[in-house]
Amino acid sequence: MPELLADPEEKQAQRIERAMGSMSLLQHLEELRKRVIFSAASVAVGFGIAWWKWEPIFDEMQKPVQAALKSHGWPPELGYLGATDVFNIGLKIGLIAGIFLACPFLLYQVWSFISPGLYKNEKKFLLPFLFMAVGLFVGGGLFGFKIVFPVALDFLIGQGGTKLKPMLTITDYTDLFLTVILGIALTFELPIILGFAGAMGIVNAKFLFKHIRGAVLIFFVIAAILTPTTDIMNMTIYAAPMVILYIGSIGIVWLVHPRNRRERAKKKKDEDKTE
Repeated sequence: MPELLADPEEKQAQRIERAMGSMSLLQHLEELRKRVIFSAASVAVGFGIAWWKWEPIFDEMQKPVQAALKSHGWPPELGYLGATDVFNIGLKIGLIAGIFLACPFLLYQVWSFISPGLYKNEKKFLLPFLFMAVGLFVGGGLFGFKIVFPVALDFLIGQGGTKLKPMLTITDYTDLFLTVILGIALTFELPIILGFAGAMGIVNAKFLFKHIRGAVLIFFVIAAILTPTTDIMNMTIYAAPMVILYIGSIGIVWLVHPRNRRERAKKKKDEDKTE
């Protein structure tokens, strides 16, 4: 009798809780261990491929600094100081490029870990999730490589004028390049992160819209930390896409939030009944 009087939403929440609770803590940890092992293996494979071809990758990486040096009248050459510098650069490039190569498989492992807690009809969004997540990650890297990094380098090298000759090493340049590109690629995953938080009911669209000014401030702080320059123009170029992605995330959270999904399902059910 109490079950008959229970609120339908409460019963639905109980069913979800029972479904998610069907796995014990040890089973969750075992599943996490398996996904971590698969992820590490995919990065190792990507690392091997990228390390094998690290020199052509580095040739592409040098193009922004070569263009900046030429534009200021300096020879487009980088040097190195230590005997192991070139070998270490190959390892770094192999690792980061390997992460980019393994990105689809890594995201699939994330999906596989969280999918047991999703509704059956929500699991069909695997391909859209993968395309969106991979597209944002790669798009963020390309945005950094084509727009943010060249502008920042031209500004930095131009600060020395014609009296101070730039003595750039491959170690410093590679560290700067990988930090900026990987940082921007990760920040472009903001809609995915907020989308999952919204799907789990942690945040809603109203909360995100209410705190948009605080979010913009945080984005500029992140831009100030990751951008190699301190001028407002480069920070704005870095922060502007994050603001746009945040605004787009508000719409995504509204679509995936459990309460909104239940309201749409109820409305559709009522419409089907009237027909």
